[in-house]
Amino acid sequence: MAVFFSYILLGLSLAAPIGPVNAAQIDKGIKGGFFHAWLVGLGATIADGFFMLLVFLGLVHLIEIPFVQAFLWLFGFFVLVYTGYESLFSAKQLSTDMMRGGQESHLKSFLTGFIMSLFNPITILFWLGIFGSILAKTITSYDTNTLIIYCSAIFIGICLWDVTMAVLASGMRRFLTTKLLTTVSVISGISLIGFGIYFGIQACKLLF
Repeated sequence: MAVFFSYILLGLSLAAPIGPVNAAQIDKGIKGGFFHAWLVGLGATIADGFFMLLVFLGLVHLIEIPFVQAFLWLFGFFVLVYTGYESLFSAKQLSTDMMRGGQESHLKSFLTGFIMSLFNPITILFWLGIFGSILAKTITSYDTNTLIIYCSAIFIGICLWDVTMAVLASGMRRFLTTKLLTTVSVISGISLIGFGIYFGIQACKLLF
């Protein structure tokens, strides 16, 4: 049981570092409430599950191809810069009326988290590297059923962080004025664009 909880903690640790998805969750949670923030995290969690499946299928070596890496960095660049620009643009139109409910569709919030995580090279390399090594070590020590249980524990940890971020982001709304709401949205947008620029630089290094 102690090992099971240690894998839940590992899942929390994998999800906790501040990155594009967490920034997007905060932005969506403040603007649209708990459900929108939760859906961003849910999309990212499903993408994480996809990467776990890839590791199980042994497709780690595909990511080692320079062209594939460059494509992922470039796609991540476009996704993050676009999302950041959208956040900055919408900041001009924010009002406290938005706090009554999200103007965006739930599907858009979900796809934001899913695509952002699916094409985030850092997430991909992190999952395939860290989780791949964990999987290799676990396989040598446990049978398949135990392995599935421990992988589920990692997934539980990620889901717990998703809910925690959604609660925190939506809880901030009651303390925000229109001016502060706009400031948070601008900071979130700049943060996403900053991550995007970093991704673009990495793509250029690979291509040139």
